[in-house]
Amino acid sequence: MTKMRTVDAAVAILAKEGAIEAFGLPGAAINPFYSAMRAHGGIRHTLARHVEGASHMADGYSRAADGNIGICIGTSGPAGTDMITGLYAAWADSIPMLCITGQAPVAKLHKEDFQAVDIESIAKPVTKMAMTILEPGQVPGAFQKAFQLMRSGRPGPVLLDLPFDVQMAEIEFDIDAYEPIAVEKPKASRKQLEKALDMLTAAERPLIVAGGGIINAGASAQLVELAELLNVPVIPTLMGWGTIPDDHELMAGMVGLQTSHRYGNETMLASDFVIGIGNRWANRHTGGLDTYTAGRKFVHIDIEPTQIGRVFSPDFGIASDAGAALDGLIELARERQAAKSLPDYSAWVAECTARKGSLQRKTHFENVPIKPQRVYEEMNKAFGKDTTYVSTIGLSQIAGAQLLHVFGPRKWINAGQAGPLGWTAPAALGVVRGKPDETVVALSGDYDFQFMIEELAVGAQFNLPYIHVVVNNSYLGLIRQSQRGFNMEQNVSLAFENINSPETNGYGVDHVKVTEGLGCKAIRVENPSDLPAAFDKAKALMDEFKVPVVVEVILEKITNISMGVEINGVNEFEELAERGEDAPTAIIALLD
Repeated sequence: MTKMRTVDAAVAILAKEGAIEAFGLPGAAINPFYSAMRAHGGIRHTLARHVEGASHMADGYSRAADGNIGICIGTSGPAGTDMITGLYAAWADSIPMLCITGQAPVAKLHKEDFQAVDIESIAKPVTKMAMTILEPGQVPGAFQKAFQLMRSGRPGPVLLDLPFDVQMAEIEFDIDAYEPIAVEKPKASRKQLEKALDMLTAAERPLIVAGGGIINAGASAQLVELAELLNVPVIPTLMGWGTIPDDHELMAGMVGLQTSHRYGNETMLASDFVIGIGNRWANRHTGGLDTYTAGRKFVHIDIEPTQIGRVFSPDFGIASDAGAALDGLIELARERQAAKSLPDYSAWVAECTARKGSLQRKTHFENVPIKPQRVYEEMNKAFGKDTTYVSTIGLSQIAGAQLLHVFGPRKWINAGQAGPLGWTAPAALGVVRGKPDETVVALSGDYDFQFMIEELAVGAQFNLPYIHVVVNNSYLGLIRQSQRGFNMEQNVSLAFENINSPETNGYGVDHVKVTEGLGCKAIRVENPSDLPAAFDKAKALMDEFKVPVVVEVILEKITNISMGVEINGVNEFEELAERGEDAPTAIIALLD
């Protein structure tokens, strides 16, 4: 056996577990761990400007590719509390992420030492495991358990807190003898899947709801194969968007109160059976449960047994990893296909396709200031099928989900459940780390962009190029829209006359100057006809300088984006598409 510091053992474990991408900020209480990373040399570290930003970078990296686990590192006290929003965002969306914090020496933990906080207790509600490691000999086992937990069952984040003296202590450890603990995932039985398939094939108008659990399982190809075998339309959730490409015949649209398609909601209402795989029945997807569930039966397959029945009781529930369930369903479907016992759903598919080609929202507006819908139309034209979009919350994200197109898994990366403002920019940097040499495009409103704008400097320092589209209406647009129900507009305007930048015309913060001051490139667009050239220029600048490029689009200040409180009652505030020219980038061209 070899004697080494606990931190040297921990870093060796990170490398053996395949977690080699770290984001963070050093500090006195975590310096031993940093010295171990330096000595090892196998963990790449990206220096953030804020620890919350580092946690979102690690989160974005984890979401970028199958098997990724991003690492966030910080010192004691406020570094750990700064990570809590990042932990919550990862926990809410079932994302594995490892946070590591320094801590005061064990003997000082009860003495209110400088920057000593009980981060274990603070982090427990938003992690699968939070542990202050008090004994040096526990360090290898704690890291080993952390990786097993992050990967087992419903994935999620872990926080490990390392007191300074524990980091410096020496233990006997042999990395060559270290082995990861086997990952535990439930698997549906053949009998369970037979019953689920029997229920589906007994229906006349069945749907598959594809959730983010399918992406977590790396099983999007299996989802498409199953849908094609059965010839059954698919409704992806917001977290499952991309499991089936938007241009696939069986992609029937998204459902919900906000991030949904008109045709998706209508298809859900016309269905008589739904099998949900790897989804949570989130409230922004379902709306009122009476409306959502009326007239249809449900099967729910999820990796976490306690998710089944949490929102409503399905007619049949199965605890299973999404990939394992899909593999089993494919096997059964092939057997029934060979026996010619599968129903013919071609008429139902044609009906869904007809809705997709008719129930569309207008995007082609010529207005100045620019209407947001036109921005997404031009983004569809400018960015190809290989593009990965990153977004968080707000009218920008809602309209983007209604109007953009996604063509594969992990090409829509969104903090869907927590929706923390400021997540987009640092998460996009993490995605770039996880998808080098791929096209990454972030989407923010001006408020989300301003929250953690300092992280753009990270992209400049480490040459992490991506395009950040900032739709600026100088408002907290989603909050302003929600205040309509209170007949007020209170504390939601970001507009002011900028004495240093009169060219902003009362829109307040000069995002171009701030972006350039942080070492990046920026373009401001005020006329919709200039958008194509701006996106082309942004791509050229990104390629030339290898830094983030911001395209700020000056929008009309007040826009109400389609949304409602029931899936059969979404309010359409703008004109609807009546001719093909109204929605020229729709997946299916509208017939005039």
